[in-house]
Parts: sequence; structure tokens; C-alpha cells
Amino acid sequence: MGIFEALPWSFYEQDTTRFWVHYGLVLLGLLLAVITFIVQWLSPAPYGKHERTDANWGVMIPQRIGHILSDAVPGVLLFLIVFFVYGDARGYANYVFLLLFQAHYIHRGILHPLVMRYKNPYVALGITLGGFFPNCLYHFVNADFIGSAHYNNNYFFDPRFIIGIVLFIVGYIINKWADWKLRSLRDRKGDDGSTGYYIPYGGLFELVTCPNYFGEFVEWIGWSIATWSAAGFVWTVFAAATFFPRARHNHQWYKEQFEHYPPNRKALIPYIW
Repeated sequence: MGIFEALPWSFYEQDTTRFWVHYGLVLLGLLLAVITFIVQWLSPAPYGKHERTDANWGVMIPQRIGHILSDAVPGVLLFLIVFFVYGDARGYANYVFLLLFQAHYIHRGILHPLVMRYKNPYVALGITLGGFFPNCLYHFVNADFIGSAHYNNNYFFDPRFIIGIVLFIVGYIINKWADWKLRSLRDRKGDDGSTGYYIPYGGLFELVTCPNYFGEFVEWIGWSIATWSAAGFVWTVFAAATFFPRARHNHQWYKEQFEHYPPNRKALIPYIW
């Protein structure tokens, strides 16, 4: 069989119940992505620079704990449990995908919140849970797939695998660099000693307002191509459903706050949007 075969894996061929549960959850994830896009396009998620004091999202908890709960628990703990306990595939490709996902979420869910300088040290529990539950859904189906899909032995030579891995790594580097750049701005102080938001410059910040979102979006495009899965695709769709509205609102916010904000800078996609 050639390297361009339509499906380079077998998945739950002997267990139709688990097969339909998996794809039922994928369809649920697609519906949730559509709802998320509509809701966030109309109104920005109420945290960070868009935080609103008139909304009651429950008790306040430390921002670092909230970030770890919403990202690390689903992305690291749940993912590992599902992969090793629920899955039964142990090929090299499965472990490559596991390594990539954990590389992102160990940084995103543990290292990033521990070193980030948050403008507000507290976040509402409702905001945290609003990220926690969707992440549980999408991370479960992705861990379920890469833990149970039996990839062909020659998949390492498949263009989908190679292109997907390259995109993931490039996006990972862009995302982590942009996060570091934004964190470094928190060290700055105004002439009066105050801290706040500043216009970031350098690298992809010269082209887009949110290179951190752009980098992560490229990551998940690479993930969906490399895994060649509906689970990867629906997770990428959900990522787009959050990144595009957030980038739009952040871009508008910067233009409103800074009179001399670079007029040629796009919101998310260089030179395009």
C-alpha cells in the first residue's frame, strides 16, 4: 500500500460501541465549536484586558491555580490517563503524538502559569470552568484516538506525518516566543512607575497583534494533519473558534487604547486578517 492511502490507521474495528461513542463526542465538539465562535465573536471572553467588573462569574481563585486547573488537568493528567489506561495502541507514531501534545500542555498548563506575571492575580472560578470542561471533551477524544489508533508501520514516511510535525514544531516555537515576549512586557514600568499594557514590537508582532494565537493555531493545524484524525480536526476547529474572535477583540482593543498603533498590523493571519 502506498504512502498516500486515505486512512493510514485502523481504529476500533472490533468495538463498534467505542467507535460510535468516539465520533459522537467529535460531533458534539464540532457543535460546541460553532457555539463558541458565535458567543465569543459577539462578546469577548471576560478576562485579561477584557475583564468586566459588572459580571458575576463566581468566587475568585488565584490566577495560577485557575490556569493550571483549566489547562494542565485536562491536557496533561486526563490525557495521560486516557492514553495509557483507555488506549491500547503502542506504536512509535502514537508516542510521537503523545510527546508533542505533552510538550505543549506541560508548558501551557504548568510552566507558563508559574512564570507568567498576571495583571490580576485572581480569576473567577466560572471563567476557569469555562475552559476546563471544553478542554476535557477535546483532550479526551484526542487522547482516545492517538491511544487507540494503530498507525501503519511506514507512516513516518507519509507526507501528512512529515508536514504535520513540521507545522506543529514551527507553531510551537512561534507560540512560545510570543508568550515570552508578552511576559517580558510585564517587566516594564511607565515614567510614573506604573505597570500596564504596552504595544509589543519585533518578530511577528510587526505583522499581527496576536502571534501567540497564530503560532498555536499553526500547531493544531499541524496536529490535525499529522494525526489525520477527526479528533484532531475538531480540536483545530475549536481552537479557531476561540483564536479568531479573541484576536479580533484584542486588535480592536489595542487600536482603541493606543492612538499610534501600527495601522498595517493585522489581527491574526499575517498580511491577510
